[in-house]
Amino acid sequence: MSDVDGGLPIRLLHDRVLVRLEGAEGERRHASGIVIPATASVGRRLSWATAVGVGPNVRSIVSGDRVLFDPEDRSEVELQGRDYVLLRERDVHAVAARRVEPDSTGLYL
Repeated sequence: MSDVDGGLPIRLLHDRVLVRLEGAEGERRHASGIVIPATASVGRRLSWATAVGVGPNVRSIVSGDRVLFDPEDRSEVELQGRDYVLLRERDVHAVAARRVEPDSTGLYL
């Protein structure tokens, strides 16, 4: 396992992906500046995270990739005092591209 967080005490198996959530959970600020409280009811919203480790059978994700996943389908784990989310590769909806090619959408599945 190659990881971004440097020496995590875990070895991922099979198709597992360990991610670190981006930003703090709770209230969010909309692009227009409106603050949305954590208690606000919103539709099913996907979340971005950074992959910090991948198992040996993961084909489309490498450590350091930004991934999009459903936060309701997750398993949380604490390692060295930090919270992470453990996913299967099939639970990841998209991976952000490092650069956008002329004829691409910017995301690949």
